[in-house]
Amino acid sequence: MDWGKGIILTLVVFGILIISMVTICVRQDDIHLVTQNYYEEEIKYQDQIQKMINASQLDHEVLIYDNQQKIVDLHLPVGAKGTVHFFRPSDARLDQKIEFDISDAAVNSVDVKSLKPGYWRVKLTWVENGTAYYQEKKITI
Repeated sequence: MDWGKGIILTLVVFGILIISMVTICVRQDDIHLVTQNYYEEEIKYQDQIQKMINASQLDHEVLIYDNQQKIVDLHLPVGAKGTVHFFRPSDARLDQKIEFDISDAAVNSVDVKSLKPGYWRVKLTWVENGTAYYQEKKITI
């Protein structure tokens, strides 16, 4: 084989490699953003910081995960309202949001047995006595 054929063969193989890589990248459908409205949430982040400061000033743990029973306990007083967001970083299709309104102090837990095993972030946002709070916990189911 002479130099000309070797160069042509190398360029053809390189072209096929590039075309196949582009095809693979275009066909992927499991790429998810952290959030759909990223820029809007970035602007509102100062409010989020204030909510986290409010939660850090509490004298008790609000969000507790029990790995044995597969439940998330919310230690909130009666009258607290908010949202529990189960966020799966690897697949946004598995995310779940649960609205809650604590009307009975004895009933304040969320069963997570139905969630797919793996790494989750539990994002708890609530309002208590007119003050907004936010707490996040990383769990493995």
